[in-house]
Amino acid sequence: MSSPSKRREMDLMKLMMSDYKVEMMNDGMQEFYVEFNGPKDSPYHGGVWRIRVELPDAYPYKSPSIGFVNKIYHPNVDEMSGSVCLDVINQTWSPMFDLVNVFEVFLPQLLLYPNPSDPLNGEAAALMMRDRTAYEEKVKGAEEVKSSDEELSEDEYAASDDEEIAGKPDL
Repeated sequence: MSSPSKRREMDLMKLMMSDYKVEMMNDGMQEFYVEFNGPKDSPYHGGVWRIRVELPDAYPYKSPSIGFVNKIYHPNVDEMSGSVCLDVINQTWSPMFDLVNVFEVFLPQLLLYPNPSDPLNGEAAALMMRDRTAYEEKVKGAEEVKSSDEELSEDEYAASDDEEIAGKPDL
């Protein structure tokens, strides 16, 4: 790829062609929302989340910033900001990865295999370690919250630092 902007364009097109619903936030290709479905064989199956993606100028050499806009109950997602604790996004990102990897591999794995020993949501982590069945019931209950009122406003998003964003399921 000859430049980061060409790569950004190509990765975004590839994501759109992979049947993901992508909503651009402005005229550029750096900020957008993606509709993400909870993976099968997980308590998140049947849930639909809106993921905010911001691509830095240095993408793909620098990782995208991602976060849940609508609420999700998960040990590795901050319930208030939607920030995601995921090593491959936050620390071990490589230009070999693309946006499709984020939505077809990294986020599904995060939901299938939560890591309660490195939590952003301590309550979810503690419940998961103490009582897996109660945790899964709470996850499914959180999915039933059908309010878009709890999405972060642009001001709240901007105030949440340079971290990723999260939220509540749109079902």
